[in-house]
Amino acid sequence: MKILVINCGSSSLKYQLIDMSNEESLAQGLVERIGIEGSKLTQKVEGRDKFVLTVPMKDHKDAIAHVIDTLLDKVQGVIASADEIGAVGHRVVHGGEKYASSVVIDEEVMKDLNDFAVLAPLHNPPNIIGINACKELMPSTKMVAVFDTAFHQTMPEKAFLYGLPYELYKENHIRKFGFHGTSHKYVAYRAAEMLGKDVKDLKLVTCHLGNGASVAAVNGGISVDTSMGFTPLEGLLMGTRSGDIDPAIIPYLMDVKGYSYEEVNNILNKKSGVLGLSGVSSDFRDIEDAAEAGNPRAKLALDVFHYRVKKYIGYFVAAMNGIDALIFTAGLGENGVETRAEIATDLEFFGINLDKEKNNVRGKERIISTDDSKVKIMVVPTNEELMIARDTLALI
Repeated sequence: MKILVINCGSSSLKYQLIDMSNEESLAQGLVERIGIEGSKLTQKVEGRDKFVLTVPMKDHKDAIAHVIDTLLDKVQGVIASADEIGAVGHRVVHGGEKYASSVVIDEEVMKDLNDFAVLAPLHNPPNIIGINACKELMPSTKMVAVFDTAFHQTMPEKAFLYGLPYELYKENHIRKFGFHGTSHKYVAYRAAEMLGKDVKDLKLVTCHLGNGASVAAVNGGISVDTSMGFTPLEGLLMGTRSGDIDPAIIPYLMDVKGYSYEEVNNILNKKSGVLGLSGVSSDFRDIEDAAEAGNPRAKLALDVFHYRVKKYIGYFVAAMNGIDALIFTAGLGENGVETRAEIATDLEFFGINLDKEKNNVRGKERIISTDDSKVKIMVVPTNEELMIARDTLALI
């Protein structure tokens, strides 16, 4: 069976068609600038030149129609009929407390997704638009929602509750939800396979490090804690997000600086993180280049980021009373040789020992700890699309 994986943003759409008989990616692509001048679709197929289609796309329905047409194209396509698409798996950011696993989409699920939009106003609405567009274009094809929050719904109350009046949790669902769950789940289970062990027997700390970043504690194959919270703003310092701060800073900025709620929200989400500290960029590659060239603020931003990740690793090792493997994934985690080295430094007392030579790897699966390291350090490239496709296949 072939499964189409869709990940909709507000003006973009990522897709991948996967043959689940051998889990081979047949085609993957990106549609950019949906509803904006300069819309284009870029598709990659193994063994072929990259295909780029520049054509106006007024909405997501238009975009998905072009995706299907491209997949069916006699020259650029990889299937002969849309009937070959057995199901569509949709990445949905927020499933609230109700969904601890993926689910076949029906009317009740669609109502819930709309209700949860208040918890993820920037993410769930585009996800919903993508689902509706697919349903309209492929009315007889089953749709599955795979939630970023689902994997973390196994967290115990002591991990997900905030020190706020309990009524705010019961009445307004204010609690830690966690995100990047699909990625954390994939790399945890893949690491177990690489180690030749049952994931139920392992205590893992998974580090999803990119422009958005989070750390998770995975004990026995389930998430018991994670760094992101009620929103993706909590936790690590990120590309443009502040991560953990004293909540009193917010009213202080409003009182002393005269900032509005919208201005503070914009600062915390879009002007902070390594961008705010470095004054250089939100891209870690640019910051590393600047630090190497002697920019002290760029170096400071990297130091703060590495320190925050290290703190969360220690926090989660304590929470699980041990660790068997430390896993790095996502853009920075998979490719950041220096980042991994800096984070792993001074963790030797946990039995975490990095092999500098093995660590010289980018974007490939590898164990990068020393042979005598008590704890394995691993690079495991994430594959959220495959995880979504697996969940979709299992449900249908």
